[in-house]
Amino acid sequence: MTPNSPLSEDEILRRAKRRVGLKTGFKIHALVYVLVNAGLLAINLWNGGQRWFLFPLLGWGLGLAIHGIVTFIALRGEGLRDRMLADEVERVRKAR
Repeated sequence: MTPNSPLSEDEILRRAKRRVGLKTGFKIHALVYVLVNAGLLAINLWNGGQRWFLFPLLGWGLGLAIHGIVTFIALRGEGLRDRMLADEVERVRKAR
């Protein structure tokens, strides 16, 4: 398939499924993060202890933030990959 040709229905469906998978994966990760950390906070408050729940909250929060950034870049990057491919095809054609 050339870089400027329209996408086939199969390719559109494949890309759409990939995008839905990325979004769903991040949303599930965020939901589990909220539920587990709410449970840890409840346990911490019940026991009247120190603020130990902040360590998993912040550590896992960093991981969730990285997951979000990677998901955002992957969703926005499809057009970038297509443009880079088109540029490379032109360079190869000119080099012949």
